Amino acid sequence: MTGEKKKKKRLNRSILLAKKIIIKDGGSPQGIGEPSVYHAVVVIFLEFFAWGLLTTPMLTVLRQTFPQHTFLMNGLIHGVKGLLSFLSAPLIGALSDVWGRKSFLLLTVFFTCAPIPLMKISPWWYFAVISMSGVFAVTFSVIFAYVADITQEHERSTAYGLVSATFAASLVTSPAIGAYLSEAYGDTLVVILATAIALLDICFILVAVPESLPEKMRPASWGAPISWEQADPFASLRKVGQDSTVLLICITVFLSYLPEAGQYSSFFLYLKQVIGFSSETVAAFIAVVGILSILAQTVVLGILMRSIGNKNTILLGLGFQILQLAWYGFGSQPWMMWAAGAVAAMSSITFPAISAIVSRNADPDQQVTNTSVSAAVNCRRYSSGQQVAQVET
Repeated sequence: MTGEKKKKKRLNRSILLAKKIIIKDGGSPQGIGEPSVYHAVVVIFLEFFAWGLLTTPMLTVLRQTFPQHTFLMNGLIHGVKGLLSFLSAPLIGALSDVWGRKSFLLLTVFFTCAPIPLMKISPWWYFAVISMSGVFAVTFSVIFAYVADITQEHERSTAYGLVSATFAASLVTSPAIGAYLSEAYGDTLVVILATAIALLDICFILVAVPESLPEKMRPASWGAPISWEQADPFASLRKVGQDSTVLLICITVFLSYLPEAGQYSSFFLYLKQVIGFSSETVAAFIAVVGILSILAQTVVLGILMRSIGNKNTILLGLGFQILQLAWYGFGSQPWMMWAAGAVAAMSSITFPAISAIVSRNADPDQQVTNTSVSAAVNCRRYSSGQQVAQVET
């Protein structure tokens, strides 16, 4: 078994070296420089910065559109989005492994951001499109595969932590900026600004992002067409049971993110309507938790991975998650929410640590396909968690 692992590591290094050689020889499509983690970081930052600006306007539109069933409709919208992501994740993953990452980064970012301008044009269309955008809401899966293409195994946990930290960084200032602009100049300006940033992200992918998976390294060039089994989300779930490691990972993903999905679906509404936070306080809360999450996923994650290992890092992150969920559940005072936010930031180390294990167990030419197995489970728990939370509310 040890010999097989060594052979797999040597194969991974050989394929990674071959990719770098092909890229240097001009085998990659247009872009600025060689593929790097920084390209992925910019894409993630711009996408979620745009959405972060809309935190306050979105809560306002949600209450105005569904005044009697705000929590329920919020859960249904995101539940449908999660279900569609579950159904589409394996197909997007398989296509990305064959046709390359860049085109699917463009596709996922475009459709994820497509609802933004509709917020002021037609709230009903906005909520309809945001639900349907779940078909392509798998940007993180493609981004993690992009990173896996250009990093070696021992570098991936740090690289994944940087990507996850960038997601947190995008939310440090954007909700506060959005809340200020909304109060000073109105929601329309915020929506226009968010739309402009989303367009900037799309242009960045088109112009600056190089392909990380050269054509010569794709399965299609070796005569391996996509089968229905690769695109079938239920086939992906059946594969889970054939590998004990992947099975345990998927169970961990499902059970850990199921309660958090319900929490995130209604949390900001809960802070405003039950705890009594103002829009400015909610924005400040997001900023503080975001800063702490950046520190957790960069500095703390790297130290833990080196000192206690991948598995124990996941266990520690899950421990922090249990604590923060209990704290939020039993807390009733504003100071308790702030304290629980610090614990929640520490629990953010779980996702990049799990992603590192998934990548390590994936074949080099099937990074998204394998990542999408856990992503599909993740999307399914998101759908379930949203709906459970709204029923209980």
